[in-house]
Amino acid sequence: MQKYELLPEQLLYEGTISRQQLFTPEPLEDEVVCRVHDAGYLARMKAVSLTAKEIRKIGFPLSEALVERELRIAKGTVEACLFAREDSIAFNIAGGTHHAYRAAGEGFCLLNDQAIAAQWLLDRQLAANILIVDLDVHQGNGTASIFAEERRVFTFSMHGSDNYPHHKEKSDLDMALPTGMTDAAYLPLLEETLYSLQESLKPDFIFYQAGVDVLETDKLGKLKLTRAGCAQRDRLVLTMAKAAGIPVVVCMGGGYSNRISDILEAHANTYRVANEIFC
Repeated sequence: MQKYELLPEQLLYEGTISRQQLFTPEPLEDEVVCRVHDAGYLARMKAVSLTAKEIRKIGFPLSEALVERELRIAKGTVEACLFAREDSIAFNIAGGTHHAYRAAGEGFCLLNDQAIAAQWLLDRQLAANILIVDLDVHQGNGTASIFAEERRVFTFSMHGSDNYPHHKEKSDLDMALPTGMTDAAYLPLLEETLYSLQESLKPDFIFYQAGVDVLETDKLGKLKLTRAGCAQRDRLVLTMAKAAGIPVVVCMGGGYSNRISDILEAHANTYRVANEIFC
């Protein structure tokens, strides 16, 4: 949780963002959440009455504060969609809770913010062909499951093959990467895939899950991307979106390096790269 407090302060200190660019969302309305999540699950979550087994699968002690945080994260991603439609790109400094299913949470995720926001766009006819680019080292299993039958949302997950979750769902495109993969192998593969998807799908909105647990310093990731390679990964995604004129919402996702500075710098690089491309 520490990174969510330190990252905006670092970005403000160095001038990458200004306070005028920050917004603080309210909790998301139940009716919007329930377009993606089961109403009974949401009600039990808000009443802090999930079972002990459900809470263990989530990985956090359940509390009213945690539930409110998840609802605010989801609202932040929804509101970021409007900013991205106006300004081409917007960020949720949290978000990327891609392990949450319709009626269950897991892997530190209670609600699936990108899935909720994608459905919100579809419901309001603000997008008709959405691409979710999930480059967290862990497969976006909840997102894949939620949109398994939704042809207007294409889920692309590029993740470690030998990593959580042990049971992988079927995304529209899964790329399972071998343990120890480096920049030299990762980046050309990603670049080729991104431009192939853009050309074939012609998406009108992109969600980018920019987890930094791909770093070689990450204690859970099992890949070997350098910090520069991680920044180049971001550059490939955002350059593709900018060149094609596609609005993009970026969420931070995971990062579990032992040194908080490794996590913060990698996340900060995503914002710095966005400034280079969009400003």
